[in-house]
Amino acid sequence: MSDFWDGLKDLGITKDNIDDSSSRIRLQKVISQAGLGSRRHAEELIVAGRVMVNGEVACLGDRADLDCDTVMIDGVPIMVNSSRVYYLIHKPRGVVSTVRDTHERPVVIDLVPSTPPVYPVGRLDSDSEGLLILTNDGEFTNRLTHPRYKIEKEYLVVLDRSVRREHVVSLRKGVELEDGITLPAQVNDLGNGALRIAIREGRNRQIRRMLAVLGYDVERLIRTRIGPLSDSKLIPGDFRKLEEIELRSLWAAALESD
Repeated sequence: MSDFWDGLKDLGITKDNIDDSSSRIRLQKVISQAGLGSRRHAEELIVAGRVMVNGEVACLGDRADLDCDTVMIDGVPIMVNSSRVYYLIHKPRGVVSTVRDTHERPVVIDLVPSTPPVYPVGRLDSDSEGLLILTNDGEFTNRLTHPRYKIEKEYLVVLDRSVRREHVVSLRKGVELEDGITLPAQVNDLGNGALRIAIREGRNRQIRRMLAVLGYDVERLIRTRIGPLSDSKLIPGDFRKLEEIELRSLWAAALESD
């Protein structure tokens, strides 16, 4: 049998090539199928040394299988994988951001297919609504939720009355809470008691507590953006799968915050 394989070596064919052929495909095709450009563009990325497979700089002719190999472009992994799923949902008010609830309230995982099992990336309290990601990718979840990465999230907030100018300034500088002063927030006063607030922390009920300290009641709180990701077309209770380019932009946002 060894003579058989020896006779094919000059053609660049080995037993490993044959064994891998059913699952591993050329990197150009992997990149193209992920929606990251044409095969010619993929070749240019590889030649420029911008593509890595399992921590090694890739070469033209290399193959990969995203189910078992990590392929990165400019330090950002290609997320497409048959075993991982990523949903973006618009969580309605009254739905809990957990996998199960001891009080039998509706939970976010009821809004998406039951298989494969997924879990929420971060939290959005029951009284709040808006964008939330569900996935079964632990590393991706860590990237988006770990305090060191400080992924910005934006909210539309409706209050019980108009906001005083000095309170807008206070929110921008940081507000003293029982668990410490908050990081400066980006705040736009939209008038009539409505604010657009962007923060880089994820403390429990943080925006509600910040505004309560200043004497305001939050009547409605809607998360409208997670990092670079937004979708005004999603209505409460709806969901969709995230696209590769969206996943890469979220991962890149975490790298920029690192």
